[in-house]
Amino acid sequence: MERYQDGIVIWKTPDEDKVPFLLRLNGVTQFRYLNTLNSDETYTDHLGVERDVHKRNDVTVNRTMFLLNGYIYSKKLQYSFLVWTAAGAASIIIAGSIGYQFNKHLTLTAGYLGIPGSRSLTNTFPYFTSTDRTMADNFFRPGFTQGVMAAGEIRKGLYYNAFLGNSLNTLSITFNKIDTNLMGSGSVWWEPLGAYSEPGRSVNMYDDYFAQKKVRVRLGTSYTISREDRFSNLDTSSPENTGVYNSDGVNAFQTGAFAIGVTVQNATYRMWATDWGLKYNGLAINGQYYLRTLNNFKADGPLPLTSTFDHGFELSVAKFVIPKKLMVYGRGSAVFGEFRSPYEFGAGIKWHFLPTERLWLNAELMKIIKGSPYNGAFSPYTSGMNGWVPMIQTVLSF
Repeated sequence: MERYQDGIVIWKTPDEDKVPFLLRLNGVTQFRYLNTLNSDETYTDHLGVERDVHKRNDVTVNRTMFLLNGYIYSKKLQYSFLVWTAAGAASIIIAGSIGYQFNKHLTLTAGYLGIPGSRSLTNTFPYFTSTDRTMADNFFRPGFTQGVMAAGEIRKGLYYNAFLGNSLNTLSITFNKIDTNLMGSGSVWWEPLGAYSEPGRSVNMYDDYFAQKKVRVRLGTSYTISREDRFSNLDTSSPENTGVYNSDGVNAFQTGAFAIGVTVQNATYRMWATDWGLKYNGLAINGQYYLRTLNNFKADGPLPLTSTFDHGFELSVAKFVIPKKLMVYGRGSAVFGEFRSPYEFGAGIKWHFLPTERLWLNAELMKIIKGSPYNGAFSPYTSGMNGWVPMIQTVLSF
């Protein structure tokens, strides 16, 4: 038996056995050096309140994930057990899922899952252009929660994810703090000229590591709606929890986010994203545009507005200058916000120092203008951060 089959095969029964069983180990480890010392010490929000910027100069095992997965009783009955950690947030999540693949058109999965409201949450991690998600993607995207996912191929080259879950971010929220409103999200994408990437764990990767000498295109769209409450959006201690932020970098559910001394308890989040991509012979161009509204506020005092609207984009261009070994890239993202319009740009290299797309060393220099609108312990971004930011990272995925 071949021991590596898109992961390390711990045990697999012969096909003729009465009870089919597969136990496979997958893992991801990300190690990062991050320096944000060039940033200002403070920033001022749209209400004129001066706030501290949390600056960093550290090395961290930023993410480590262990996934035991496979099938049992039937090759269609799939399972997974996940241990998910982030040293930067000093957190750990233990999760699982159960799924059943009826056919290529429909697989139903229940468990802790990514909400498919952005391309970066449709089985792309960690295969982004840069090792991390962009500033705009982190600002707009939903997160992870417990729910039920339907996924499959509608017709050749046309795929979908449809998800119903608890809320935008509930990785470490106890049930008594999760409200009774369910969240809905879906994503559809089309690859009209053939598969955008090779099959396997990196099937939705942004880079053109395999450098086929033919044009491939991806066109996608996603939509998410959720009635959010304060509890699930103030807890950012979990590995990938991402709160809802205003464009000036203040959590929308923090006291004083919209008016001095006033706290929003509930709000409705709606986000529509469209994405596109092109690959040819080692060149990859990928982009996404986001539109988000927050409204139907319930607060403990008067607010000066009834809704907010933010929109923005991300764009990356990457090229392998040495096939399957060295890639150079440039990227940027922007948020055109209700209160502020920050943007970023950066450039970097990826070195695949062994012959696999699942291991690389990444060095990047980026600059943030007008202050980051987002804060996440696992990401390079903290609220209000600006200036030049160097990073060196390595990722192992198997």
